[in-house]
Amino acid sequence: MSEFWLISAPGDKENLQALERMHTVTSKSNLSYNTKFTIPDFKVGTLDSLVGLSDELGKLDAFAESLIKRMAQSVVEVMEDAKGKVQENLLANGGRSPERAPLLPADLTSFVTHFEWDMAKYPVKQPLVSVVDTLAKQLAQIETDLKSRTAAYNTLKTNLENLEKKSMGNLFTRTLSDIVSKDDFVLDSEYLITLLVIVPKPSYSQWQKTYESLSDMVVPRSTKLIAEDNEGGLFTVTLFRKVIDDFKTKAKENKFTVREFYYDENEVKREREEMTRLLSDKKQQYQTSCVALKKGSSTFPDHRVKVTPLGNPDRPAAGQTDRERESEGEGEGPLLRWLKVNFSEAFIAWIHIKGLRVFVESVLRYGLPVNFQAVLLQPHKKSSTKRLREVLNSVFRHLDQVAAASILDASVEIPGLQLSNQDYFPYVYFHIDLSLFD
Repeated sequence: MSEFWLISAPGDKENLQALERMHTVTSKSNLSYNTKFTIPDFKVGTLDSLVGLSDELGKLDAFAESLIKRMAQSVVEVMEDAKGKVQENLLANGGRSPERAPLLPADLTSFVTHFEWDMAKYPVKQPLVSVVDTLAKQLAQIETDLKSRTAAYNTLKTNLENLEKKSMGNLFTRTLSDIVSKDDFVLDSEYLITLLVIVPKPSYSQWQKTYESLSDMVVPRSTKLIAEDNEGGLFTVTLFRKVIDDFKTKAKENKFTVREFYYDENEVKREREEMTRLLSDKKQQYQTSCVALKKGSSTFPDHRVKVTPLGNPDRPAAGQTDRERESEGEGEGPLLRWLKVNFSEAFIAWIHIKGLRVFVESVLRYGLPVNFQAVLLQPHKKSSTKRLREVLNSVFRHLDQVAAASILDASVEIPGLQLSNQDYFPYVYFHIDLSLFD
């Protein structure tokens, strides 16, 4: 399970023995895997000062959990068609200390079960309020950066999607800039113009026999099939400008469709350059470990109509994008790297916040001087959590008789307690859930 219970009990002899009894029972009954969770001693002022700090840590805990879930979801979105590898990219780097080199990246469960306080980043010699402030500022900065980076990524992605939509669909709706070329048209003529006509496949023969007679002033033998899809072909035809309307009317009567397109070399060049620029930006600035528009990708579903240009072997097949022609296997881009690094930082900060909550609540609950033992329990399965809770309540019932009784009798109110009875136990308890995806 990805669920952990972080608890604490007083560190006197009686309660250490109670912890041993708990460990023995839960181990023999295969209820949970238990490890010590070491939290250093911090400078503590008055107990009154810790009450406000407890509330602040509660809010910071919720914020941190929300942030790492958002970052995990961003990794899913950026990795696109490599979503099966997301979990291996959500790691926590090992803690640092002046005496030790950094540990290798660890999976989240291993980091939690082998937690060590990062003395360099969060010095215990500082006042407790300063450590909390450092954590709050760190997470706030990560959230600010996350918003700006993901907003830029989403804008670029949307622009690409909009541009890509133009190359989807059939010959009636898709862009023609990647199909036609300058050589397909009569340009810069005062009298002549080249039109593009969509002809159904069964009507190819009819078109060839009749196009010259659809109106006056059609240039003989001027038609050429330049592309086709599953339904029909795109033909050129050159005629005098003054008969355009008459030709369109007669073509429609014969179920030939004149596509409203006039070749503008600058516009075609601009559209191609825009696509190339956006592709390059996404490739270079974000993720290059996966080709974003591979066929069947989640970003651009594989529903494009294959359009095959004819007569120009150097012209790429329409419907095949630059991204499909790019090589794969390159390194990850800056956004994915940033997400991985800062997810790790946020996750590590979150577990430190959990440790601080245990510390503050233990001092408030058990008093000064500081003397408690924190333990991390990992329930073996969901069905065993009820029995595990019963064992804990039984072992630590002596710590708070009223709270222990209220667990059995929901009608019993605990004086001065703002939480519901279901959230309060005779021992200090906090929940850690590593299920990052809803």
